This record gives sequence, structure tokens and C-alpha cells, in this order.
Amino acid sequence: MYSKEHKKYLKRIKKEKVIVTFFRIFIIIFFITMWEVLARNEIINPFLTSSPKKVIETIIELYKQNNLFKHIWTTLYETIISFSIASIIGIITASILWSNNTISKILDPYLTVLNSLPKVSLGPLIIIWIGANTNSIVFMTLLITVFTAIINTYTAFINTDNKKIILLKTFGASKIQIFTKLVLRGNTKALVNTLKICISLSLIGVIMGELLVSKKGLGYLITYGSQVFNLNLVITSIFILGIMSYLLYLMIDLLEKKINK
Repeated sequence: MYSKEHKKYLKRIKKEKVIVTFFRIFIIIFFITMWEVLARNEIINPFLTSSPKKVIETIIELYKQNNLFKHIWTTLYETIISFSIASIIGIITASILWSNNTISKILDPYLTVLNSLPKVSLGPLIIIWIGANTNSIVFMTLLITVFTAIINTYTAFINTDNKKIILLKTFGASKIQIFTKLVLRGNTKALVNTLKICISLSLIGVIMGELLVSKKGLGYLITYGSQVFNLNLVITSIFILGIMSYLLYLMIDLLEKKINK
């Protein structure tokens, strides 16, 4: 049996979840409703801003042309591949840097400089080196994502409580045991937060790449729509990207909840 205080606590938590969920749904419904009302009454220019009705019509038209899922899948595939590779490289590299202080001191300035470089400016070079294909999009996305993954993960590792590390050393724990039992497990929250950042950066990188070279994907639809002044197609692609971004974030959020359990 729960105590009265615990029951009040559970009730408060449940009430907070209901409030958060309600306002999340309310905000999106309010935004879409106002968007439609303003567009219909031409308070905003429907040619420039489109409208929810036109977005739905465009989605239906893309589906009828068998183009909807083809473009969504292309962007999703490139994002997941880039995200997976960047995350793996980030964790492995950060682990090596943590285990060897000399290597970390040597590479630290290079990582900072490479992370700050405007990767989009390298787009033309990447296209020349690799070709105008999916590989160049994935490579560009990796350049945008991987250094952030390395720096964030490494920062979390080196900020592990040093007193706990010393305590494990006094019990004779090896470096591998300290890393696996304390550093890695103790920073799961930081790792998940890094994954959330990486999934967002991966999607941004893929869209940037598709804007430059792709003939498929949501980035391509944005480029094509702007070239032919079909702004309904542009807004629809951005709307689908928003949904995709939320679903990818939700995937990482579910992973975090599973880890916490």
C-alpha cells in the first residue's frame, strides 16, 4: 500500500503529464487552425505561405503519383545511415581519447577547428571528390555530425566523478573495468542527449546534401518546388520534415526511457 504522500506525488505527476500532453496538442492544433483561417481570408498570402488544406492536397497528389514514400524513404534512409555511422564513430573515438590523455591533447585543437568549419562550403568539393550521389550526401552529413558526437561524448566521459574512479582503482579495477562499469554506464543520459543532437544534425546534413545533389528525397522536392515556384510543394516537404524530425526524436526518447528502466 502506498502512503498518502506517495499517492499525492503520483497524482501530481499524472496531472503534470496530462497538462503537458494537452498543451502540446493544443499548440499544434491552434497553429494549424490559425494558419488555415489567415490563409483563407488572405490575411497572409496563400501563394507564399500555402495552407493546411493545400498541404494535404499536395500530399495526396504525391501519393497518387507514387512519389510520396519514395522521397520520404530516401531522406529517412540517408539520415539513419549517417546517424548510425556518426554515433558509432563518436563513441569509439571518444573512448580512445578518454583512455589516452596524450592522444586527446594532440587531437583536441583539430577537433575544435574541424567542428567549427562551415561544412556546407565543402559541398562542391565533396561532389567533385565523391560524385553527385548518395555517398556524397552521407559524407557531408558525417562531417556535420561526427565531430559534435565526438566532442560531446568525450566531454561527458572526462567529467565523470574522479573520486569514484579513484575508489575503483583502490579496489584494483582495470582501466577497461572503470570505463565499462563507471564511465560508460554513468554517462548514459549524456550519451542519449548526444544522440538527440546527432539525429537532428543528421537530418539537417541530409537535407543540405539533397539540396545540392540529390534527385530524390525531401530536400530535392524543396529545391524543385522553389525552382518552379510551387511553394505548396516546398511547404509540404518542410511539413513532412517536421513530422519526420519529431518521430526520430521520439525514437531516441523511447530508447532513453528503456535505458532508464
